[in-house]
Amino acid sequence: MKDKRILYVSSEVVPYLPETEIASTAFNVAKKAHSKGVQTRIFMPRFGVINERRHQLHEVIRLSGMNLIINDMDMPLIIKVASIPKERMQVYFIDNDEYFKRKAIFSDEDNQLFPDNDERAIFFAKGVVETVKKLNWAPDIIHVHGWMASLLPLYLNEYYSEEPLFSESKIITSVYSKDFEGSLNTKLAEKMKFDKIPDDKISILKEPNYTNIIKSAVSNSDAIVQGSKEIPQEIAEEINNKEIPTLPFQEEDSFEEYLNFYRQFIPEQ
Repeated sequence: MKDKRILYVSSEVVPYLPETEIASTAFNVAKKAHSKGVQTRIFMPRFGVINERRHQLHEVIRLSGMNLIINDMDMPLIIKVASIPKERMQVYFIDNDEYFKRKAIFSDEDNQLFPDNDERAIFFAKGVVETVKKLNWAPDIIHVHGWMASLLPLYLNEYYSEEPLFSESKIITSVYSKDFEGSLNTKLAEKMKFDKIPDDKISILKEPNYTNIIKSAVSNSDAIVQGSKEIPQEIAEEINNKEIPTLPFQEEDSFEEYLNFYRQFIPEQ
């Protein structure tokens, strides 16, 4: 595994956000891989609750400056970077004032999902890919954590299907217990049509609840990791039907198993 490249894309990562199952797992799995000589890059949204001064985030001018088209609108992409203390692991933050400046993560003070969470997820997926392209860093594995990152497999398989940088990349999605109630903006699928993603690929997202978003990620992944002890039954059935390699739930002291799981997708030199 030494010198192999793994891109971790997560909705949440400690120490930048409070400790949750997703935030802790994404960090600890990346840390384990990094400790074994794997080249890692971590990407997450730059939510407004992240203290930039304390965590020493700084903008990367050479990567920032492009605009992404979201729902037929130009949205500026800002890239920031930080290094996790002691670990020497680089974390890249996808930022945009319209989508991520607010001092909250997914919901308002009344615990209502933000109505633009759908566009934030599209922006995050496209922002990750465009930044990795600018870095010219071809990952062997792309490991996705959390629903806000879960449009990435679909975008890689459809919108970026001709991008040579990712032609050999394998997509692994970690599936966690149900993360939010209700639905994202029901115009999500309509907005994705601007990116010429075929109707049959986005039909499941016409009802963009948690289960359907994750099912879309599963159907566009090469392998699955069960990130929680319990996952929604519908998603478990989708995984079984797809018949792709699946790593069962691992306790925190078993993250070495993630590396063993990766090895089947990375040819040894």
